[in-house]
Amino acid sequence: MTATPERIRGVLSAIVTPFTSDGRLDEAGLRALVRANLEGGVHGLMCTGGTGEFPHLLREERRDVVRIVAEEACGRALVVAGTAACSTRETLLLTRDAQETGADAAIVVAPYYFRLPEASLVEHYRILAAEAPLPTVVYNNPLYTGNNLTPRAIATIAQWPRIIGLKQSNPDLGELVECIRLCGSRIAITTGIDSQFYPALTVGATGIFSTAACVMPRRLVEVYDLFTKGAHDEAAALHLKLQALNCFLEYDPGYVAPCKEALMMLGLPGGPVRAPLPALSEAERARLRAALVAVGLLRA
Repeated sequence: MTATPERIRGVLSAIVTPFTSDGRLDEAGLRALVRANLEGGVHGLMCTGGTGEFPHLLREERRDVVRIVAEEACGRALVVAGTAACSTRETLLLTRDAQETGADAAIVVAPYYFRLPEASLVEHYRILAAEAPLPTVVYNNPLYTGNNLTPRAIATIAQWPRIIGLKQSNPDLGELVECIRLCGSRIAITTGIDSQFYPALTVGATGIFSTAACVMPRRLVEVYDLFTKGAHDEAAALHLKLQALNCFLEYDPGYVAPCKEALMMLGLPGGPVRAPLPALSEAERARLRAALVAVGLLRA
């Protein structure tokens, strides 16, 4: 499937990497999770990202995850693989792995650990645009990386043909709006924050890379469909209803555990998180279950 800016739209589900009780990759569980997301109508699947615990996956596990997701998707949805690393060289290697195992595009968060000047961040993406074997979606998540891609930097990066989109996870909605103003005609600009989904659509975003969609794909797709049909009041009302769960899935370093726990409460594969990510406490599980009831996924 050819990945173009036009394909980066709607709901792209950021899926977890299910593990078995002894910490191994749960291939059967991952296949079942992909099928559940496809049945929910998502437009794309993002794997080996933050929700997929990419920092805790070995290189061969990342390859296996992308291969499994691509096999199950089988052209029914865009497969976008997270290939981020601290160095440009490793990012290129991981992107080649993703291309060889069936991904349609790569999504690359800004380099992390070292605080970098803007020129170095831009150069990182220039090299990817020139040398990576897959089209690239830029992923800005400064709360996790420590390096913010300003709208000015993103506009520069968007000039290169192999850059097809942006996942904007800076919580400042104004920066999303400025990116749309500066380069929304050249690349697809999405939000990566579930709480911002409906507001982002109203200012011109093309969709969302969504952790919540891993748990409730059909509901997120419904928000998008209502919006595109012009049923704005209904879309906004549903978005606000879903916020009861969205708030569990944003910004806390343990955000993967609520997603996995929610999946298991719904009878879907999730499994444990890998250390050192924290599991939920019993009190947190109770609040999560209440949120699933509030959005209509579980009965009280």
